Amino acid sequence: MQPLDDWNTRADEALGPRQHALPRPAKLAKQAFGWRWIPIRPLAARHRRRILAHLLGLSERDRYLRFGHAASDLQIERYVTQLDFERDEIFGIFNRRLELVAVAHLATMDPVVGRPAAEFGVSVAKASRGRGYGDHLFDRAALHARNRGIDSLLVHALSENTAMLRIARNAGAHIERDGPEAQAWVKLAPENLASHVEALVEDTAAGLYYRLKRQLRRFEALLSGLFRARAERRSQL
Repeated sequence: MQPLDDWNTRADEALGPRQHALPRPAKLAKQAFGWRWIPIRPLAARHRRRILAHLLGLSERDRYLRFGHAASDLQIERYVTQLDFERDEIFGIFNRRLELVAVAHLATMDPVVGRPAAEFGVSVAKASRGRGYGDHLFDRAALHARNRGIDSLLVHALSENTAMLRIARNAGAHIERDGPEAQAWVKLAPENLASHVEALVEDTAAGLYYRLKRQLRRFEALLSGLFRARAERRSQL
């Protein structure tokens, strides 16, 4: 991965004349064709163990694409331990079994060319791919960044990480390749009342959805236990 000083040098041109204001054409197209809502939850320190389980479940190839190298279990554990939930923002998507199947990390960076910036990274479990989770997480991270006064998002990935680069391209970014690595800057629109309301609605709805799924899981476990007990009593008659 390139040092921050090199990013700063190249970002001046990348952030100068181009403006990638939201809503983006790709996002409007998705909405027009029934872009379905995906509940995305902000994660906290209490979710650290689930984040670790998700990342450890990635294959060697997926770890290589996510971290730029084939991260070992120990390196992933160190990464999760060092996550700063006060400085950065972590978002996640849970399946119906309340397993964390996708995680996005919005990492605050030092100002780039005098502008506040953040870096976006994402991973999706193999069984949950092809559902647009990466794009959804990017949109949610971009919304959060806007509301924190961040106007530029960096997507830094290996050139062979086509999924990540596609997310950046869909966001309207121009991708610059440098050998095995690539980077793209996405310019965000300024925050406004609508962006804050949208974030509030998203977080509230996702929280409610998660709690409903948790209650449903408990109810299913209760029913399962009752049926097992009934079957055991019948077998003893």
